[in-house]
Amino acid sequence: MNDHVRLDGLVPDRLLPKTHKIVLEEMVVDADIGFHDFEVGVPQRLSVTVEVWLDADAFPHSDEAAEAWDYDFLRRDVAALVSARRYNLQETLARAVYELIAARRGVAALRVSTRKPDIYPDCAGVGVELASF
Repeated sequence: MNDHVRLDGLVPDRLLPKTHKIVLEEMVVDADIGFHDFEVGVPQRLSVTVEVWLDADAFPHSDEAAEAWDYDFLRRDVAALVSARRYNLQETLARAVYELIAARRGVAALRVSTRKPDIYPDCAGVGVELASF
């Protein structure tokens, strides 16, 4: 017996989702980043946020894991990319993260931001953002 109530066709067209988004919000990683002498070789905290808008067909239509877009990929591969080398600029790192995700199946739009939270005592962070819109 299926306890899940089917509501197909009952939601008015005007209320159907217009966008489908997956978010990896403020993932904190240690990054060897910066061009100042005191930054080189001294990992610092970096916050990475990724917002992925998916084509409707790439967003799960059932509760089956096989349809899911892989959150683990986002977390694992972003962390691997950050730790793979040192970066002089946040812009370079943000672009690498952006390109990694933009090449994935079903991506309709994308926003990637990076922030160094420990740079200025009077700021929550300093960083960059790339977006496809």
